[in-house]
Amino acid sequence: MELGFVGLGAMGQLIVPRLIAAGHSVTGWNRSRDKAEPLIKAGMRWADTPRQVAEKSDIVFSIVTDSNAVKAVALGEQSILAGLRKGGIYIDMSTIDPDASRAVAAEFTKAGAIMLDAPISGSPVTVVQGNASVMVGGDAAAFERAKPVLLAIGPKVTHIGANGLACQMKIAVNLLLMVEVIAFGEAIALAEKGGVSRETAVDAVLKSVAASPVLGYRGPFILEGKMPKVPLADVTLQQKDMLLALDLGRKQGSPVPLAAAANEMMNACRGLGIDHKDFVAAHEVYRRLGGQS
Repeated sequence: MELGFVGLGAMGQLIVPRLIAAGHSVTGWNRSRDKAEPLIKAGMRWADTPRQVAEKSDIVFSIVTDSNAVKAVALGEQSILAGLRKGGIYIDMSTIDPDASRAVAAEFTKAGAIMLDAPISGSPVTVVQGNASVMVGGDAAAFERAKPVLLAIGPKVTHIGANGLACQMKIAVNLLLMVEVIAFGEAIALAEKGGVSRETAVDAVLKSVAASPVLGYRGPFILEGKMPKVPLADVTLQQKDMLLALDLGRKQGSPVPLAAAANEMMNACRGLGIDHKDFVAAHEVYRRLGGQS
């Protein structure tokens, strides 16, 4: 199939090769072409605008930072909508506010086109391993058409419901992930304060009933020399999702006190100047608060 991909950041860099490996032709665009060079060498075709990407594609994906970035690539004179073929599908994989996603989808509907929201759940690690999951919101028939392509990205592809509901679910999942990782840091710091070595504490957690996939690959980052130079998700990026959860809680009247606590720990990371690190660095905040460093 002829596919397009707009936004070739950390996740796009990993998803595009999987699509090519599955036999699809991919045309891509990114604000800075230098990020696309490795993909071009791997067989991706380059386009100068999102519109040109869409003109060459049956399905166009995007994965960008926030709602404003989605609007910028999806709507306008040189946008995906301007170039999308009749019957083409636009799939946005960004994690953004559900209402913002629905507003963009409404513009596609007005133009007789189709948009699905399909945020990916997983880190670069899970994408490379082929274990990422994709949650999809929007037209069920369009989902069925796109599902074989989505399965090239990850083996767990689920239709959540109408437009915006996949974004809603992704924010809920990220809330859970965030709280889990921060609670891990709190638990390890407590064990350390009582005299357990950090290595022993991490090993014990990963062998316990509290272990999970995310702790399995991220937990060891807090050991000496194990923090990645390029974070899977730094504090600023992860805090963006917590702010989305807090905003949804406010709009819907749904209490999210643990999301609020997680957000405050990200504020503490920023205050200590460690926001460039993977957000598991919250463990360092707990240590400092407990007088351990």
